[in-house]
Amino acid sequence: MSTIIIKIGGGKGIDPTRVAGEIASLVASGERVVLVHGGSHETNELAEALGHPTQTITSPSGHTSRRTDRRTLDIFNMAYCGRVNKAVVESLRRRGADAVGLSGLDAGIWIGTRKSAIRAVEDGRTVLIRDDLSGKVDRVDTDFLNTLLGSGRVPVLTPPAVTPDGIAINVDADRAAAATAAALGADELLLLSNVPALLRDPSDPDSRIEQVNASTIEAARSAARGRMKNKVLAAEEAIVGGVTRVVIASAAREHAIAAARAGEGTVFTSTRAEVNA
Repeated sequence: MSTIIIKIGGGKGIDPTRVAGEIASLVASGERVVLVHGGSHETNELAEALGHPTQTITSPSGHTSRRTDRRTLDIFNMAYCGRVNKAVVESLRRRGADAVGLSGLDAGIWIGTRKSAIRAVEDGRTVLIRDDLSGKVDRVDTDFLNTLLGSGRVPVLTPPAVTPDGIAINVDADRAAAATAAALGADELLLLSNVPALLRDPSDPDSRIEQVNASTIEAARSAARGRMKNKVLAAEEAIVGGVTRVVIASAAREHAIAAARAGEGTVFTSTRAEVNA
């Protein structure tokens, strides 16, 4: 029996319920599966409708994230924890998987540290933002997750996380999935989104980097642009944390999970063997 963590993105054009059938089949065959999902497009649309449009922060190193003030966090929770999470749970349960929808805030599944200040580039200047409600996952309640998994259930997890003193914080879902995979000693982490793989040229889908390991991680970091930087960082963190294999692949194709597990994306491992990168 293996443990598989699947993160499916929430970008435009991605329907996280499409993988429900594959997940139900994996669980029926005895696999332990945790699904982590995003909801960025739903949040953006809801924020626009509610008159509080999304703002994006870009760090000096090029990493992008959502500007998260209190109103944005409220809207974020409506989309991630409400509409998207429950749609995924409903879809899984229709297919016979005993899904349980939770955020990282619930039961303190994801305990994280809020950033005291964020460095961001605005109009060519680096500024400090001090009122942002975001951070990163430091600790995962594996006892609770293993209890769910041991009883045959499928945890469906989504941000936010929570600080030790009980403040909800927005966290990057890819990195939260990586932290979860490492904490559970997962065999595999799949990062599925609206891009087919890590590409040498983001405009050329045929420029896929097939494999990345310790010898070629620098090249992978250099190739990553925009949100892909976060995915490469998440993959690296998972591998360093002991996860055997991480795959960045498409969520938009049929049988997306099977394709990713077959290596149809970018595969990260810890070995230093010669690879195509």
